[in-house]
Amino acid sequence: MEKKIRVLIAKPGLDGHDRGAKVIARALRDAGMEVIYTGLRQTPEMIATAALQEDVDFVGLSILSGAHTTIVPRVCQLLRQEGLDDVPVLVGGIIPDADIAALKQQGVAAVFQPGASMENIVRFIRENAARKVTRDE
Repeated sequence: MEKKIRVLIAKPGLDGHDRGAKVIARALRDAGMEVIYTGLRQTPEMIATAALQEDVDFVGLSILSGAHTTIVPRVCQLLRQEGLDDVPVLVGGIIPDADIAALKQQGVAAVFQPGASMENIVRFIRENAARKVTRDE
């Protein structure tokens, strides 16, 4: 039996708009992935702890508040401290083009801005999950 890809979806910070996170969660679930949705107002510490406890393959952060330059690097740092540096971090939401390179330097694997297709997000996760399995074997 093939192991399902496990994805943690989190809404960090004070942003209370979670429709996009729920849409992504449903799309990933419909694509056969196991999705853990942590809900609103998660701290970086809560996200890293959940990722460790749930043994996830990916962490997806949905941010619309503009706090991505502070919150995302902290999440990446905490994941590394927990030994989860092999867990790719995906960021979606209102992320200015000018901030993408800095987020990737902090450890973000991909940034999906408004209008990104669900197909592209699912494909990215599947391709990177396959690469991870190949490296682990």
